Amino acid sequence: MINVGDTIPHTTLMEFSEVEGEGCSIGPNAVDVAKATAGKTIALFALPGAFTPTCSAKHVPGYVAKFDQLKAAGVDEIWCVSVNDAFVMGAWAREQKTDGKVRMLADGSADFTKQTGLTLDLTARGMGLRSNRYSMLIKDGKVAKLNIEGPGKFEVSDADTLLSQLHA
Repeated sequence: MINVGDTIPHTTLMEFSEVEGEGCSIGPNAVDVAKATAGKTIALFALPGAFTPTCSAKHVPGYVAKFDQLKAAGVDEIWCVSVNDAFVMGAWAREQKTDGKVRMLADGSADFTKQTGLTLDLTARGMGLRSNRYSMLIKDGKVAKLNIEGPGKFEVSDADTLLSQLHA
C-alpha cells in the first residue's frame, strides 16, 4: 500500500472534456499522472463510485465548497479519482458543478487504484473492484499526507481534514 513519502503511481487517468480548449479535444483525454503532478501540489480524493450516496451528497460537494480555501492554502489542483469510465465521470462533473474547481478523473481499469494498494472489493454488492475512500496531498509527485477511511466511514478524507493538515 502507498505511504507518505512514496512516489505517486506513474499511470494514466482519463478526463472527459465538454469543450475544446488548451489543446484538449472534446471527449476523454489521457492524464499522465507523473507529468500532471510534477511541480504541483494536488489535493486528491478518491471514492468508491460516481453517483453513489455519500460521494454525491458529501465528498464531492465538500471539495467544491472548499475550493477557494484549498487554493489559498497552496493547492494547485483538486482531483477526484474513481473507478468509473470518463463518460460517467464527465456526467457526474456536470451534475456536481465541479467545472473549474475539481478535476473528475476516471480510473476505468483501476490501474491507479491497484498501484496505490487502496482497492475496495465490492463484488458482493455488484460493483466489482473499486477504490477505497481516502484523500492525499501530493507535492511534486510524492505523497505528503494520506487519510484512509475505515470500512463504510466518511471521517478523515473530507476537504476540512485536508485543509486543516495544510494549515498545520
